[in-house]
Amino acid sequence: MPKKSYFCPKQINLRILYNTGIFLAQYLLQAIGVFNPKIKAGVIGRRETFNKLKKSISATDKTLWFHCASLGEYEQGLPVFSEIKKIYPNHKVILSFFSPSGYDIRKNAPIADCVVYLPLDSKHNAKTLLDLVHPELTVFVKYDIWPNVLNELKRRQGRAILISALFRKEQIFFKPYGGFMKEALFAFEHIFTQNENAKQLLETIGYKAITVSGDTRFDRVSNQLKIDNTLDFIAEFKNNKLCYVAGSTWPEDEKLLVHYINTEAPKDVKFIIAPHNIKANQINQLQSDIKTKTVLFSEKESKDLSQAQVFIIDTIGILTKIYNYADIAYVGGALGTTGLHNTLEPAVFGIPILIGNTYDKFPEAIDMIANQGMFSIKNQSELNEISTKLINNSEFRTKTGAKNAYYINDNEGAIGLITQYLGVNSSK
Repeated sequence: MPKKSYFCPKQINLRILYNTGIFLAQYLLQAIGVFNPKIKAGVIGRRETFNKLKKSISATDKTLWFHCASLGEYEQGLPVFSEIKKIYPNHKVILSFFSPSGYDIRKNAPIADCVVYLPLDSKHNAKTLLDLVHPELTVFVKYDIWPNVLNELKRRQGRAILISALFRKEQIFFKPYGGFMKEALFAFEHIFTQNENAKQLLETIGYKAITVSGDTRFDRVSNQLKIDNTLDFIAEFKNNKLCYVAGSTWPEDEKLLVHYINTEAPKDVKFIIAPHNIKANQINQLQSDIKTKTVLFSEKESKDLSQAQVFIIDTIGILTKIYNYADIAYVGGALGTTGLHNTLEPAVFGIPILIGNTYDKFPEAIDMIANQGMFSIKNQSELNEISTKLINNSEFRTKTGAKNAYYINDNEGAIGLITQYLGVNSSK
């Protein structure tokens, strides 16, 4: 691995600035947490990290450390984590998250022996964390780069890889003043990137141990086809009619969808809406805005599902299987600033997909739009036009959806490349 030094006056300033920011962040987060339950949960959770690790790990345990920023990165890394456990069957697994949304949902993840919040990235915390975890192998997912912990790991000659990595030229790693952050990337003995562009960016800073493996999510969603995706209540609702599934929607998505349902959608087309936020007041508002017969998941046992045109899913954890029943999918998040949700989950079922117009940070969306299996809309008229065309033209709908299935199939294989590398290079 290159020994290039990135130390310069600007780097020293960045290092000081970063560490000062981390010091101040602990107090700032505590203050904000008084008003923000999500941030408060993270503050409280981080206080317990070291105690949880002390109770779960002994000095003689062999360990693996998997780190994810949030839930999306966990889902991205999980198939790799599962395969790594086969290579290291006698190791304990520590799983860490930075975000409360990841920790809260996966704090009892069966893949791990201990699930914790990642402490704030101070030098002291980095040393304490690694003293307790002492991992034989560390795996970070995608882009959550914390320089103090990674540089401390490198100082201890610990093994680490970064998987499903995605970079943009605007990031600090690729700026003349970004030496402190660049240094952290060299803690990884190997980086597996999602695409060639990320590889080329790494090469501009002298990093060479790179494999373009693709996105592990392709392998994960492909596995969805190998399991039973039957949901009897969805089949009852669909009643052999064309089904339009809108997944992970936000209010801005729902506004357009509700207007389309109320004014233009054929009455024999079924709609399933699975909102990202399932708070009761928002679900109730959504239901009241829809002017056709609507049923909630929470009341499905007492209703005749086949008679409703719209099914609102006020629960979590079943959207992936619901996509199995879709003829058309809309995936939320790209009309606003929240970020596009997972479009690969519906794509694997070979159906056309609609999204909003903010997707430039999602290469899979860029690809599927270029392949003409996905459509980006920015307003009501565009959603109405493409939705109606897909509903009315079955040949167009089928050919469009098939392009997404081909795209998934063509991009599988990331897990095999990563585990092959680890299998060859592991000491078990």
